[in-house]
Amino acid sequence: QVQLVESGGGLVQAGGSLRLSCAASGRILFNYAVGWFRQAPGKEREFVTAISWNDSTDYSDSVKGRFTISRDNTKNTVYLQMNSLKPEDTAVYYCAAGRRPSLTVTRFADEYGYWGQGTQVTVSS
Repeated sequence: QVQLVESGGGLVQAGGSLRLSCAASGRILFNYAVGWFRQAPGKEREFVTAISWNDSTDYSDSVKGRFTISRDNTKNTVYLQMNSLKPEDTAVYYCAAGRRPSLTVTRFADEYGYWGQGTQVTVSS
C-alpha cells in the first residue's frame, strides 16, 4: 500500500508562486509514476503533470512553462513548483501514484492506483 500526503497549498495572488509536496509512505516509489491532477468547483478533474521514476515528464498545455514537477527519490517525495499563477489555477490539487515498470508517464487518472487527499490552491486576481 502507498499513502500519499499533499502539502503546500494556500492562497496566493496572481503572478505568485507556490510549491506543493507529495510525500509517499508505505513503500518506496520504485518504478512508480507520480502525477498531479486538479479539480476546480463545478469542473471535472484534469491532468496537470506527471513524472516517471527516471524523470520523464509530461505537462498539460495550460501549465507548460509555468509549472515544474520534480522528485527526490531519497525522500520518496514529489514536488510541484507553480510559478506565474493565474486565477484559473484555483483548484484542489491531488497527487497520485501508479506503478509503471515501463518508466513512462500517463495522463489517465484510471492508471493511478493511489491518491492523496488533496490540497487547496487559491489564486486571487
